[in-house]
Amino acid sequence: MKGSFKLIVQIVVLAVLSTSYSQLGYAKDAVDSEVIEKVEFRMIGPYRGGRVGTVTGVPGDSLTYYMGSAGGGLWKTSNAGTSWENISDDYFNVGTIGAVAVAPSNVNVLYAGTGEAPIRGVTTSHGDGVYKSTDAGKTWTHVGLKKAGQISRIKIAHQDPDTAFVAVQGQIWGDNDERGIYRTTDGGQSWQQVLKVNASTGAA
Repeated sequence: MKGSFKLIVQIVVLAVLSTSYSQLGYAKDAVDSEVIEKVEFRMIGPYRGGRVGTVTGVPGDSLTYYMGSAGGGLWKTSNAGTSWENISDDYFNVGTIGAVAVAPSNVNVLYAGTGEAPIRGVTTSHGDGVYKSTDAGKTWTHVGLKKAGQISRIKIAHQDPDTAFVAVQGQIWGDNDERGIYRTTDGGQSWQQVLKVNASTGAA
């Protein structure tokens, strides 16, 4: 858990340092290594149960990040971690998040996959598919893949927020035909399984 928090802090610190130095006219590679070496990690939240399974930033915005936890839902910070808000409790049927992605061409569009991917014995919770937001996480809609189990990653097309790929790891305790990679080209209204090996091989 400490490693996950360190990852969040490191991402935020490096993003803020990069932005600050750029505004001062310095190139990114001109940052003194001694400055970076003196940076110390500290807990910036959020205080929640479970492990951190996925983190993503927002293109062009060094202050906004989304974090998905193993059992505590999906969280958002708009001030580089000074405060966090849970954005999934009123909309998601489960609290376990495996992947979250922001559309590069429209940062208001997000896809979140449920079911933590780093499976860890009997403490792992199962997911119930994919959720989508078109207002930067204020509201969410379930958009399918209900039987996917664990979702490990989501990638959104650079120029088209309606086109996305979802890697499905599958159910925890047995074979299921939903394992593989899915694609949507209509914003989650429909999904096509574009890669499948067999019912016991998931996509990570």
